Amino acid sequence: MEPVVATRYGSVRGQLKDGIASFLGIPYAASPTGERRFAAPAPPESWTGVRDATAYGPTPPKPDYPAPFDTVLPEPRVPGDDWLNLNVWTPQAALDQAADGPASAPGLPVIVWIHGGAFANGNSAVPMYDGTTFARDGVVFVVINYRLGVEGFAFLPDAPPNRGLLDQVAALEWVRDNISAFGGDPANVTIAGESAGAMSVITLMAMPRAAGLFAKVIAESGAVQAAADPADAALVTAELGAALKDDLSEAGVSAAALAELSPEEVIAAQVVVRDALAAEPNPARFGQSVVVSSMAFIPVVDGDVLPQHPLAAIASGAGADVPLLIGTNAEEFRFFLVPPGTIDTITDDLLGLVAGAFGATDEVIAAYAVNRPDAKAGDLFAAMLTDRFFRLPAIAVADARSGGTETPAATYFYEFAWGVPPIGAGHAVEIPFVFDNLSSPDAVAIVGAHDGPHPAQDVADDMHAAWVSFARTSDPGWPAFDASRPVRVFDSGGGSVELDPRGDERAIWPAG
Repeated sequence: MEPVVATRYGSVRGQLKDGIASFLGIPYAASPTGERRFAAPAPPESWTGVRDATAYGPTPPKPDYPAPFDTVLPEPRVPGDDWLNLNVWTPQAALDQAADGPASAPGLPVIVWIHGGAFANGNSAVPMYDGTTFARDGVVFVVINYRLGVEGFAFLPDAPPNRGLLDQVAALEWVRDNISAFGGDPANVTIAGESAGAMSVITLMAMPRAAGLFAKVIAESGAVQAAADPADAALVTAELGAALKDDLSEAGVSAAALAELSPEEVIAAQVVVRDALAAEPNPARFGQSVVVSSMAFIPVVDGDVLPQHPLAAIASGAGADVPLLIGTNAEEFRFFLVPPGTIDTITDDLLGLVAGAFGATDEVIAAYAVNRPDAKAGDLFAAMLTDRFFRLPAIAVADARSGGTETPAATYFYEFAWGVPPIGAGHAVEIPFVFDNLSSPDAVAIVGAHDGPHPAQDVADDMHAAWVSFARTSDPGWPAFDASRPVRVFDSGGGSVELDPRGDERAIWPAG
């Protein structure tokens, strides 16, 4: 029998397979179109009867990734306007207990996954985000959509800022109000994300409007990299206006003006701004905070929705009572440099120039070279950018939490080190391991196809189990971060716990 669950807005019918129930495309907010296009999210309209929830719902408008990443990161597109929706996976047994009433048994831990994609790409229909394995292991798993790019993050004079973040808050409010009907415990919600999703969950820790909507946080390969100064965000808006000059009135860029354009027209201009930032990351043109993030449309420190920079808020005690699991991959930036061939264009003569543009001094370059005597210039460049853009921001969050209050909740640090050449342990490679889903078609492009069990299945077993344990108990199974800087390294053969790995490289970077 197909499972049916009553939410506050109406009943939904899911599907059941091997003891796991899935409910797809459930609206958590009203369609962000028409008058609501650039407004804060509103509650969804109620419905009568039973709504079918057996297929993924509409996905938010977005551009294609630039080549060659459009083939490395395939993304499904589902047409329709109700793209503020989410998916739920839960054990059939949890549904049965929920149907018996809240007193029959405590609800299961919940993980809410916020996808990555540089705040411009991604959606909840990506096959790799299937939550079946988490439900199999006793976790109610939720994946959400949110508004992207200009629609979600452009800084506009007549629209609330950070609409994409407000969407995420609305989704968490839906979880708070409805997840018990799916067998989940609204008091034991972990928000988790990768890349821009990880930056999102760290930012949510700093947002007063999100307080109380989650109990734990998992941040994979993202921390405090994305927080624009309002003046810098205004520069990006001006760039958007220049890209749309033939489509805008003389009044300039506003939500009202953009609402007269189709999403496709806006996205075309968004791509122009994206590509211009990548080609010429000039602080005078885009603003220092935007250039540092390397993304055009990102959360804005507006003083209201996001009162202060997330790192400053965390250092002042924001989220101090929330356990945090945070980490990065050992070779993040190889993902960005290898597919387009950029890594092979970095010569010894160029290394100082290109690395220096990202803040690496001669001393930094020399330290990385000493530790990697056989590495080519491109490999050194990738290692430095991995730390500059990923590892150091994550460490900054861990350090800020450890010094921000006398009794902070625990922080756990990890590093994902498994990989095969040429990308190695690059960006996003850990996702199919976290989901214990190495055979997913989109995962195969990252981890490789194998007949029979994948040779790195032990890494997936360890990593997935740690995430489940953290969601259930707040403890992933290794020592909490402290002055000795313990890091759980996930790799074949069981991995290890190391104290301050590559600490000399961490310490040699200039402050700031």
